[in-house]
Amino acid sequence: MTKKSLKERLMDTAIVLFEKYGYHGVSVDQIVAESGSSKGGFYHNFKSKDELLYYIHDVFISYVLEKANEIQNSNQFNTPISRLGATIQSWTKVFDIYKPHITVFYQESTYLTGEYSERINEKRDDYRKWIVKIIEEGQASGDFRTEVPATITAMAIIGMINWTYKWFNQDGPLSMESIAQIFNDLMLNSLLTEQGMRQEEAQMFLLKKQNTPLTVD
Repeated sequence: MTKKSLKERLMDTAIVLFEKYGYHGVSVDQIVAESGSSKGGFYHNFKSKDELLYYIHDVFISYVLEKANEIQNSNQFNTPISRLGATIQSWTKVFDIYKPHITVFYQESTYLTGEYSERINEKRDDYRKWIVKIIEEGQASGDFRTEVPATITAMAIIGMINWTYKWFNQDGPLSMESIAQIFNDLMLNSLLTEQGMRQEEAQMFLLKKQNTPLTVD
């Protein structure tokens, strides 16, 4: 296992403390003490507690943008249907990988101000535009319904996936991969035209017919 850097240890410690006590309930001294670091080590990595909060946010937002770029440049996902399906899959998985970061983001994002807030909002806007672009391409190709606005559809997808952090349980009966498949099935069944439904790649992201419904205890 790769040893974590001091910056990563400070972030991990801050996430635990912010979740428990809130952003304003935690001091730099507490973060330093809990991480076994020093103030010098803290300020070598972060200008301030505000910058630390920014990096906690930036880690997962940068990750989803990186995955979106990989999907865009992949020969495997060369249609709007496959790009949207892959995007929903990769983005949903983030809520498993970075659940603590995302929880802190939604709890404490109001405390992110100035240039830090602007940078995060710009990245979030870029991701929203990416999803809108995919939907518009699918509408132009005849695979997605045109009567539903691309912007509203994109926001519906964003809202559906974003709320996962509130209820997903890593010890629950469904894996995040299974949940991503359900999300894809819900969105594609509501968005695909008859032409789109006939496309081979659509079947990759839809749930297979079952004799008994999928249940969650």
